[in-house]
Amino acid sequence: MKINKIHAGLAGILLCASCAVQKSEPTVQQDEITRIINTLASDDMQGRGTFTPGIDKAASFIEAEFKKIGLQPLAGENDFRQEFTVTRISPALVSVTVDGKSIEAANIITMSEKALLEMSNTSGAGVVKIAAGDQFAQKYTAALSGKTPTLVLVDQSHSAIFKRVQARAVRGRIVEKMGDSGGTVFVLGTTEAGTFNVKANSKVESLSLFNVAGMIPGKSKEKELVLFSAHYDHLGTVASVEGDSIANGADDDASGTTAVISLAKYYKQLKNNERTLIFVAFTAEEIGGFGARHFSSKLNPDDVVAMFNIEMIGKESKFGKNAAFITGYERSDFGEILQKNLAGTDFKFHPDPYPTQNLFYRSDNATLAALGVPAHTISTDQIDSDKFYHTVNDEVETLDSANIWATIKAIALSARSIVAGTDTPKRIPKLEARQ
Repeated sequence: MKINKIHAGLAGILLCASCAVQKSEPTVQQDEITRIINTLASDDMQGRGTFTPGIDKAASFIEAEFKKIGLQPLAGENDFRQEFTVTRISPALVSVTVDGKSIEAANIITMSEKALLEMSNTSGAGVVKIAAGDQFAQKYTAALSGKTPTLVLVDQSHSAIFKRVQARAVRGRIVEKMGDSGGTVFVLGTTEAGTFNVKANSKVESLSLFNVAGMIPGKSKEKELVLFSAHYDHLGTVASVEGDSIANGADDDASGTTAVISLAKYYKQLKNNERTLIFVAFTAEEIGGFGARHFSSKLNPDDVVAMFNIEMIGKESKFGKNAAFITGYERSDFGEILQKNLAGTDFKFHPDPYPTQNLFYRSDNATLAALGVPAHTISTDQIDSDKFYHTVNDEVETLDSANIWATIKAIALSARSIVAGTDTPKRIPKLEARQ
C-alpha cells in the first residue's frame, strides 16, 4: 500500500468556519480532519472489512474520539458500541441428482436459510428455467423471492454470470435472522428435470456486529432527535493489484466518518443544541445496510426530525468547488433549509444529479427515509465516473482535503437551525413496500 498523508498546506485558506461565524465560536479544524481520515484509511485498519480485526480497530478509534469529545452513550447503552448479531449461512455439503444423473458441485448454487434443505419432484418443489435469452438477474431474483422450494435450471449460455454468483454464494449469505424461505438450488447446464432429488447442508453462524454511536442531549427539546451518520466499514482485502490488496476506503466512507466525528466535536463545543444530537458510525453498509437497519429499529422514527447521512465527500463534485448534492432533495424541504442557512457563503447544495443511480435508497438513510423521516445523504462523489470507487486505489492520496473541509463546515453551518429547533423539515411520504 502506498502510504501518503493529506497535505496540510491549505492551512492559510478558510481560516474561520465561515464569514457568518464569530471568531470566538468553534471551528472545524483542518489538522483534525487530516488526523482522523489518515487513521481510518490507514493500512493498519486492513480496509475495515466486516467481521475482521481491522473493523474492530476502527470502532475502537471512533469510540475513543467520542469519549474525548465528551459524548454520552445512547439511552439504554453502557458504552458507545451498539452491538447486535446477524446470521451467516454458508453452503456446505450438497447432493443433487436430476433424472438419475449426479450434478457436479461446480454447477450448483445453493441459496437457503435452512441448516438442511431437502426437496424432490415428489415433495411439492417447483421447477423454474432460466433459458437462453432470458434476463438472468431478473429471473434469479424472482426465484429467490419464492416461499416454495425450487430447482432452477440454468441454460449453459449464462455460465459466466452463474460462476460469478456462485463465487459470492460460497462466501455465505448474511441475514438478520433465519427466515422461512423455501430454499432455491440453481443447476447450470441442465435443461429438463423429470425427477430430481436435492439434499443441501448449510453452515449457520451467529456473528457480532456493532455500530458506534454517541449523543449530546438536547436542552429544551430532548425527545426530538437530529442524526449525523456515516458508515465506517469498507471492503477489507480484495484481489491484489500491483501488490496492493487493501481496499482502504478513504473516500468510501472514511471521509463521511471523519465528518461525523468533526461535527460531534463542533456541536459539543457550540453548546446550543436544543434538540438531541446523535452521531453514529454504521457498520455493514457494504454487505446490506445491517447496521443502519438495526439502529433504526431501536428508534421511534416519529422522534427523528432529520438525518444527515454523509457518504463520500473526498472529491470535488460535478458542480465544482464549494458544492455538494443531496439525495432525495425534492422529497422534503431539507435542502432548502440547509441552503437558507448558508446565505452569505459560497457553498451550494444541489439536487442529486444521478437520478438513475437511485442513490436515495442505496445508503444508510434509506431505512428511516422509508419510514417518513427527512433522511438524506450528502455527497460530492461523481459516482458515474469515479475510477477509485471500490478499488484498492481509494486511498488518502486521491482525496481533495479542501473539499472535505469545505463540505464539513457547510454541513455544520447549514444544520444549525435544525439543531437549534427553529426549523423542522417536512416529513417524507412513507414507502410502504420497505416497512
